[in-house]
Amino acid sequence: MKNKFYTYIQTLQDQICKGLEDIDGVAQFREDLWDRPEGGGGRTRVIENGAVFEKGGVNISAVHGKLPDTMQKMFGVGEADFFACGLSLVIHPKNPKVPTVHANWRYFEMYDEKGNIINQWFGGGQDLTPYYLFEEDAKHFHQTCKTACDKHNPEFYPNYKKKCDEYFWNTHRNEARGIGGLFFDYLKENDTMKMEDWYNFVTEVGNSFLQAYVPIVEKRKDISYTEAQRTWQEIRRGRYVEFNLVHDKGTLFGLKTNGRIESILMSLPPHVQWVYDHHPEVGSEEEKLIKVLENPVDWV
Repeated sequence: MKNKFYTYIQTLQDQICKGLEDIDGVAQFREDLWDRPEGGGGRTRVIENGAVFEKGGVNISAVHGKLPDTMQKMFGVGEADFFACGLSLVIHPKNPKVPTVHANWRYFEMYDEKGNIINQWFGGGQDLTPYYLFEEDAKHFHQTCKTACDKHNPEFYPNYKKKCDEYFWNTHRNEARGIGGLFFDYLKENDTMKMEDWYNFVTEVGNSFLQAYVPIVEKRKDISYTEAQRTWQEIRRGRYVEFNLVHDKGTLFGLKTNGRIESILMSLPPHVQWVYDHHPEVGSEEEKLIKVLENPVDWV
């Protein structure tokens, strides 16, 4: 399974990078291959200063070795070996009318001292963070997520949509990071789903990513915007940074397993502002977004 899934994310990385380069039309992804001293490595691809995308990364990694102490405590286990691989992406567009997007699909195995698998699971999801709310974009993104889920189980979308709303929540701000999507973790073999079934589901979601995001970019990338709207985008990006550095499990996992720091922090946007005690104007488009972030919406 680990070889099968790693082969899949290598191909998916190529497909997503090609799709994003095509829509940008100017910038191309720069590739970095890196090794992790304790075992494994990855292929980082970053796009910067494009016509459409200000900064973004589409990264894959496959790491293995001894489970670090911090992770042993998190999983409630003693010494063990592990393998983890995944694709993680974050795309920050220039135009504030185009939303930031994040996605991640991953697979994890843990072994006993004889090398037998004692635990394995999939995780991942995809979510959208707009700076200006276009309801049709939110509906399109969520409908694409739902369509992918419904092919496997009609309960998946409402369940993983709810988990996404709960996970991407800035508790210290009491607001969502964005308008959600899907979030799932610890997808293990059970009475109804074998690991092969989970593989088929996770790859279905991965394959839906470009369909979920690219039409929104196409529709919004050429809309004019003001300097004030750009400032608002940078203020909201500050909330994005706060979530990633304070709450995000993937970021913390990378930092605690001696991951490659440049690849982990590629999710951070290049231009951000923290304005003291900032509140949007009453009745404005900016306030409309905030109200939606305070109370998750059922988009489909």
